[in-house]
Amino acid sequence: MRSTLALLLALLLALAASPAMAEDSCTDLIDRVQRATSATVAERSADFARFEAGPQTSLTLSCAGANASSVGAQYKGETPPEAYDTLFVQAGHAITGIAPDRLRDATRQARASAQDKRHSTVEVDGARVTCAFMRKEQGPLTLCAVIQRPGA
Repeated sequence: MRSTLALLLALLLALAASPAMAEDSCTDLIDRVQRATSATVAERSADFARFEAGPQTSLTLSCAGANASSVGAQYKGETPPEAYDTLFVQAGHAITGIAPDRLRDATRQARASAQDKRHSTVEVDGARVTCAFMRKEQGPLTLCAVIQRPGA
């Protein structure tokens, strides 16, 4: 499980800037995600936060300053419930400002494709929604992230 989360964190942090650059806005982003999702902050640093978001579900936030942050949702299972999509869309909207219906469509498309290919990415309004599906000894894991493209 830790290696899977480490893989997701590496993906999310790939766009991250130095902690000093991210520090100014990360508190605001954490607050926005928390308000939008009602998730509980479980861990935080200058440029990262992990949220507990319900049964078998968590969120991760990588802060990289204006227009370069990302948020991911992890579900310990093969078929996430509707609440997973809602949570992910709320968090993604809080970070990117992308319309919820556009994020929901991109997420469903990426997740459906990931079921067949294990990984899929969909471009949406200056961001990338990427989803992955893994089968591990501990059980299946579904991961999705919305990653802002700097300068987009």
